[in-house]
Amino acid sequence: MKVSIFRKEHFNAAHRLHNPQWTDEMNTKVFGKCNNPNFHGHNYELVVRVTGEVNADTGYVIDTKILSDLIKEQVLDRFDHRNLNLEVEYFKQLNPTAENIAITIWQLLRPHLNQNLDLKIFLYETERNFVEFPA
Repeated sequence: MKVSIFRKEHFNAAHRLHNPQWTDEMNTKVFGKCNNPNFHGHNYELVVRVTGEVNADTGYVIDTKILSDLIKEQVLDRFDHRNLNLEVEYFKQLNPTAENIAITIWQLLRPHLNQNLDLKIFLYETERNFVEFPA
């Protein structure tokens, strides 16, 4: 039987939604205020779900301390209090939408987990807007 364990974290970051292939008018039309050339910020809520079999010896799917440390090292230390467009290598060529941020977080965490564990990311950009990856 599989069990899911969740770890909730948060980070603050600024970004600008912008497609450099488009005109300023098109960027404003598509992204509105989120295309502000001076950036804007969010208090992101991150929920990481790990699902797997409970280890008979430990009683854990994954040790929450290990999961917490992994999220801190791979995500929070890179994203928290950063301008995602300017300071985070992943988003210098990738539009830092909530969708792309969630995919990137998954890609950062996945290699560090046992392959028998399933990983899902929930990223809340606001209380009302959030994404799930994989869907």
